[in-house]
Amino acid sequence: MTDSPKSVCVYCGSRPGRRPTYASDAAATGRMLAANGWRLVYGAGDVGLMGEVARATQAAGGATMGVIPTHLLAKEVGKRDLSTFVVTETMHERKKVMFMNSDAVVVLPGGAGSLDELFEVVTWRQLGLHAKPILLLNTEGYWAPLLAAFDQIVAEGFAEPSLAGFLTAVPDVPTLEASLRAALS
Repeated sequence: MTDSPKSVCVYCGSRPGRRPTYASDAAATGRMLAANGWRLVYGAGDVGLMGEVARATQAAGGATMGVIPTHLLAKEVGKRDLSTFVVTETMHERKKVMFMNSDAVVVLPGGAGSLDELFEVVTWRQLGLHAKPILLLNTEGYWAPLLAAFDQIVAEGFAEPSLAGFLTAVPDVPTLEASLRAALS
């Protein structure tokens, strides 16, 4: 690993989801980031999985950077006690600031917003605009249907086979940590 601290962008749900393991994996991810000295970059919410990962990172002494658009400050309960708290005008600015301030992307379970963020960074990767690692924490197989959809897209000729290689799905936080260590070293 280089001397400069690394930052990991985490996209995840603003809701907790139905399974308790989603929240426990989000908290474990936050603790893991802090333990490795990696700064959390995320959507600045204090709700759902976003709140879990941020609170766990902070409790473990980790650095945090949250980026939130003005219109979501109330809905996502903007977490103002972060190391760095950035308010943007639009969702597009939020995504750009988060991505530009990270060395890797991790996607935990989430909904349409998380998918939007994921598809944007995958598209940018497909276009050759970046080479940052993109990892999916596949808690209890949450991302299996999405991974199958990517296989279908390639099988039907709508993307090169390299598309599937842009994503690394990992089953648990220890494997996520090992994958990040390898990617960020």
